[in-house]
Amino acid sequence: MRWLTAIPVYNEARSVHDVLTEVRRHSPEILVVDDGSTDATPQLLDAEPGLLRIRHEPNRGYGAALRSAFDFAVRHGYEVLVTMDCDGQHEPERIPVLLESLWDCDIASGSRYLRDFRQNTPVPEERQLINKTVTRELNERYGLNLTDAFCGFKAYRTSILPKLEISETGWGMPLQLWVQAAKLGLRVREVGVPRVYLDPTRAFGGVMNDPTARLEHYRQVINQADATFQPDCGDRTWPCRELCS
Repeated sequence: MRWLTAIPVYNEARSVHDVLTEVRRHSPEILVVDDGSTDATPQLLDAEPGLLRIRHEPNRGYGAALRSAFDFAVRHGYEVLVTMDCDGQHEPERIPVLLESLWDCDIASGSRYLRDFRQNTPVPEERQLINKTVTRELNERYGLNLTDAFCGFKAYRTSILPKLEISETGWGMPLQLWVQAAKLGLRVREVGVPRVYLDPTRAFGGVMNDPTARLEHYRQVINQADATFQPDCGDRTWPCRELCS
């Protein structure tokens, strides 16, 4: 199986070297999508050997970085794409667990709320509340069985990526993904990962720093995805989905 680990980065000079050092222990090929970093991140990446790199100029957003990773993995013939963040929250040693969980599914998605780990750290209250609210609303609306709608630590079969129509460029991209996955009938399995918040005060940027505005934006993303994405399910009618046990 040929697979790739993709890491979106934006101003991650403090963590990028350490994260890449650990990822190399578990992934033979690494793609870094530098989403317009303005700190020392580009120079640090120049010193990292053997990386595949994409540079956005200027910053386009988290969802846009992942979309670039999707396109790259498809165009270069990878069978599986792993995505993870670069802030130290995701543990690279769990990449093999995601890959193993993908054997009969289309998406293996990390969940910070599926089980408890000794590494767990306290969660900012408003973030946990928004995650819980949005996850519940997605489950009720689309018959999903998620416990964490926002975790960016995932493994995808690249064969399903061309079926997605990802247009959300910001933090709401995972919600657009879940709406489309449900409508496509993709097989999803959650995998427990530690809940680690190294910087609970880290900002989202702009109006997204306000929890009320952020929740409203996430709901708008879901509604827009629901209204615009109409997949061809062949002879099946929507919802045309299968669940992994």
